Amino acid sequence: MKPIDQKSLRRTAFLATVLLSMFGLWPALAGSEEVDPQEKKAWAALRSGGIVLLRHANAPGFGDPPEFMLGDCRTQRNLDAAGRAQAQGIGARFRQQGVRPGKVLASQWCRTLDTAEAAFPGQVEPEPVFNSFFQDRSEAPAQTAMARALLLAWRGPSALVVVTHQVNITALSDIVPASGEGIVLQRDGPQLRVVGRIRP
Repeated sequence: MKPIDQKSLRRTAFLATVLLSMFGLWPALAGSEEVDPQEKKAWAALRSGGIVLLRHANAPGFGDPPEFMLGDCRTQRNLDAAGRAQAQGIGARFRQQGVRPGKVLASQWCRTLDTAEAAFPGQVEPEPVFNSFFQDRSEAPAQTAMARALLLAWRGPSALVVVTHQVNITALSDIVPASGEGIVLQRDGPQLRVVGRIRP
């Protein structure tokens, strides 16, 4: 019997993994396609007219530069290549899950507008109430109250997508999201209830 060539065996295993990955079979075979139950609830809520607060995609840095000017992207933190890919991936996941936004709102910052436009082309409306108050926390209570009122007024039947900043999302949900992560909310009387999280 001819001895097994370990080098050929490794090469065959590698090629099989590549082919399985290319055709989308590897996750299913590996059992990694399972979605977290809370995330399943989040997608179901969005399909029935829920609300998602999406943190903008990856934009290297912290806060805003001292020379920040609204409307001038050259003075702002912006999405990098990973962030642009992440934003496109967000849109792809929504389509895959059968979620068609009824409205897409975004803060006026370039990184939120760019995230929203890459994910949901042609649907984006700038909404100042979701602008970042990271640099001026004195604006937080009044702005958060206005944002909450706007969200509570949403009646669907499609999902409301809001692309905003970590500080805004945390003020509304008590959750600190990662870049590109979504926090899904539903109206519960006069309150907003967190249903689940959509991981980036």
